Amino acid sequence: MYRLKYDPAAEAAYDALPADAGRQFTLALADVCRDPFGHSIPYDDNDGVVRMVVTDQVFAVVLVGDALRTVTVLQISSFG
Repeated sequence: MYRLKYDPAAEAAYDALPADAGRQFTLALADVCRDPFGHSIPYDDNDGVVRMVVTDQVFAVVLVGDALRTVTVLQISSFG
């Protein structure tokens, strides 16, 4: 299991999500914390560290810290 962390700006964006989008994103993050590479998508150059989490209403960029077993949410955008 990986520990979840938030960049302060991403945390504010999460707090501003509509309730349904927030629930959906929370469930997606729980999956990512169990298996970050199985439940996220490579971001750009596929360095294995920066990943994307995408739901029906939310797109997020996360940083996977394999050595410390952390997933840090860097940016959150909602759509839909």
